[in-house]
Amino acid sequence: MALPILSTYRLQLRGESSGFAFTFADAENLLGYFEGLGVSHLYLSPIMTAAPGSNHGYDVTDPTTVSPELGGRDGLARLSAAARERGIGLIVDIVPNHVGIDQPQHNAWWWDVLRHGRSSDYATYFDIDWDLDDDGRIVLPILGSDDDVADLKVDGDLLRLGDLALPIAPGTAEGTGPEVHDRQHYRMVGWRNGVCGYRRFFSITSLAGLRQEDRAVFDATHAEVARWFAEGLVDGIRIDHPDGLSDPCGYLAWLRELVGPNGWIVIEKILAVDEALEPTLPVGGTTGYDVLREVGGVFVDPSGAPALTELVESAGSEFSDYGAMPRMLTELKIRSATDTLASELRRLRRSIVAAAGADHPQIPEAVAALLTHIGVYRCDYPGLSAVLPTALAETQFTAPELAPALQVIAAALARGGEPVTRLQQLCGAVTAKSVEDCYFYRDARLVSLNEVGGEPHRFGVGAAEFHESAATRARMWPHTMTTLTTHDTKRGEDVRARIGVLSQVPSLWTEFLARWEAAAPSPDPATGQFLWQNIFGVWPVNGQVTEELRDRLHAYTEKAIREAALHTTWNEPDEAFEGAVHGWLDTVLDGPVAGQMTELVVQLNPHAASDALGQKLLALTVPGIPDVYQGTELWDDSLVDPDNRRPVDYAARRTALEALEHPKIRVVTAALRLRRSHPDTFLRGAYLPVLAGGEAADHVVAFQRGDDILVAVTRWTVRLAEKGWGNTVLPLPEGTWKDALTGAVADGPTSAAQLFADLPVVLLERHHD
Repeated sequence: MALPILSTYRLQLRGESSGFAFTFADAENLLGYFEGLGVSHLYLSPIMTAAPGSNHGYDVTDPTTVSPELGGRDGLARLSAAARERGIGLIVDIVPNHVGIDQPQHNAWWWDVLRHGRSSDYATYFDIDWDLDDDGRIVLPILGSDDDVADLKVDGDLLRLGDLALPIAPGTAEGTGPEVHDRQHYRMVGWRNGVCGYRRFFSITSLAGLRQEDRAVFDATHAEVARWFAEGLVDGIRIDHPDGLSDPCGYLAWLRELVGPNGWIVIEKILAVDEALEPTLPVGGTTGYDVLREVGGVFVDPSGAPALTELVESAGSEFSDYGAMPRMLTELKIRSATDTLASELRRLRRSIVAAAGADHPQIPEAVAALLTHIGVYRCDYPGLSAVLPTALAETQFTAPELAPALQVIAAALARGGEPVTRLQQLCGAVTAKSVEDCYFYRDARLVSLNEVGGEPHRFGVGAAEFHESAATRARMWPHTMTTLTTHDTKRGEDVRARIGVLSQVPSLWTEFLARWEAAAPSPDPATGQFLWQNIFGVWPVNGQVTEELRDRLHAYTEKAIREAALHTTWNEPDEAFEGAVHGWLDTVLDGPVAGQMTELVVQLNPHAASDALGQKLLALTVPGIPDVYQGTELWDDSLVDPDNRRPVDYAARRTALEALEHPKIRVVTAALRLRRSHPDTFLRGAYLPVLAGGEAADHVVAFQRGDDILVAVTRWTVRLAEKGWGNTVLPLPEGTWKDALTGAVADGPTSAAQLFADLPVVLLERHHD
């Protein structure tokens, strides 16, 4: 019997070959802790067999088997049974969009296609561009350069180049490596050529797209998932990036049939700020990036926007006019479409020409321009039917010379089929590569806003927007996931909370930044402003710069400046610039700036902790099913992956849970336990804003769930500390209320000073004693 899903706790599983292991058995050993915490379900990262050494599991190589490194089929069954004995269920993350092919010999389907070509039983499983090569071979961009073909060696039925091994088709192994290569069903080329013979996951050539629109592919890749539900091993699944599929709606309809009416399905759907989730989808909701933006944004002080805007504009160059940042994003989208994803764009063009029966030299330019006017990951959901014609109109208005090419595109799209699908898939890839993977590493106004599903141009979230969104979610998507941290977030929740405090003290931040830049000038002002905020976000309160922290910051810095692609990139690293940035970082860590950084962190940390507790309580109690990312029940200083996938110290968390003195674990366990004791309230209860009154009313965000739970949190505490609560009162509904965090009892109109005397948050339960 399925267990009611009241909350989830995300675990990042890893095998031994990844460097450190966290397996089904490790999770099983911690079940007592998770039970004490109040978790209703463990939410497992992908558990299918993945590439050797994978530290995340999204590079699945065999979607038909549970990873032996994690414990295999039996290990999953043992974990499920042991968890159920404690009233805990399982949710599993699955990856339908792609499989890992970096080491072809570990992916039997891909290996067979390389060996047998179109005659392979699995040739239709992959979205292969058979027309790209004149001889119908699969183009593989896996060589350093085309000249490397000369170094290929024949080794029995394998072609080898260093560590790379590919299969040889039967009867074609005679001759030299290059001669044998010419007879294969594939053609290896240099990766810098910008061509790829199969649909990739975004621009990652080591992840090949699957054709889930083919029922045979769906059945083969979901047979194991079906078994989990048939045998009652899991209660729900999280779907990785369904927008990359040919037909997300059709896929999810099949999936609903597979898991039954009660299986919980949430999808990694990154919604634009003004985009509603397609209401006809047979899912519980999204994985919560939309809620993450709202919960974190309500603590951002809008009064800090002008000063922080002026500061970022002082960096000069392309940031001298922050209002022009959308133009930068437009340019990034065009570059992503025409350069990073040029291979996909060329394939789309061919399908447009074939469908329309007409060609135009400006089709690629027109497609790229069109995508800059589409602000969502894909717009072929029924509820978004107005997006594409509007984008076509806007494109023609801004670039009338593209009108003839746009007509050809429209003629092709009107016929449906391949052009429509490829345009939508390219749209999502362009959005991801330009926004999350580049723009979010450039915009330095307030980097806590640069989060997946976020919009840095919107400086925080007003209380009115917050309440309306929550009330709508209670009506339409009460079982969507809510979250603050994931394996994909750019910064962990507590790091974002601390950086968000800068919105309350922009003048203080500007003053410190000027002092630091004088003592340790950054190699580039814009890069410096971005990195200063991140360094501040993770800086230890005790000021101790450990080697671990140094290594983590250097690794993050390298990733950040390469993703920003202003002075250096992954494909073409600028050693001089990167060396200068790393040298600057060491100067910061070892010089006088370190002490000043500690001074500022100590000064602002109480406010950061207040916001961190506030957003945690909101995420755990607003409409939806809250997820606690591994380890975030205590303070967490994680940055972007792989930093946020480090081992978790569960011994420390067991101790903290027993003592219940750490404020964050007190908030987490109180909320999770309350959810267990009031399931109807949190799963089906209404959401009603509760409005404080008095001179500091804006510093309170409060709401009622059902008729027996009331939540209130404090915000903008820097100004609050200066002026105090004064006559601020929160009108509690009729009856007596008891704080689940402190045991304090209150009724009627209650002063904010009394409510928040011990903690900056309260979690009130209607008291019946």
